Amino acid sequence: MLPVLRLIEAPNRPWMTSPTHRIEVTLESMIESVDLAESIVMRICGAAGFTEEDSHKIGMSVREAVINAYHYGNREDRAKKILFTVELNAEKMTVRVLDQGPGFEVEEVPDPLSEENLLRTSGRGIFLMRAFMDEFVVNNPPTGGAELVMAKRLPAASDGNGNMSGGGRDKE
Repeated sequence: MLPVLRLIEAPNRPWMTSPTHRIEVTLESMIESVDLAESIVMRICGAAGFTEEDSHKIGMSVREAVINAYHYGNREDRAKKILFTVELNAEKMTVRVLDQGPGFEVEEVPDPLSEENLLRTSGRGIFLMRAFMDEFVVNNPPTGGAELVMAKRLPAASDGNGNMSGGGRDKE
């Protein structure tokens, strides 16, 4: 378990009173990084009080983003890295996945629902991320690569003191 994740699961969730908390991890361009990124975000989802359904959607979106960074962005080049960032504030969780590839224009990704693309695998990950997350954008920073930015609003439940209540996972 990563020590920074233990901090997030502190009793009474005192981190919710702070403006933004950020976890940044540099991932290797390896397929195993997909599971690591999903594991990190799932623990944060549990601590933030997301429902099991929303946690699953967020986890699937992260899987798709990291797979795309590994395969399409970095072209499975072990010398390239994937920057994975999760930001949590009182309103939402924002996930960023930045690769070191050539970048791409999201408008050029084929629509997987078009009849001519139904049997193709390209575009399905972008489709799922858009469907599962409240916000989704692709940036092509001047430093290169593609940055996928996705956000999910936090559950609205509050105990009256500004602390999120319910839905959190028990500590292991």
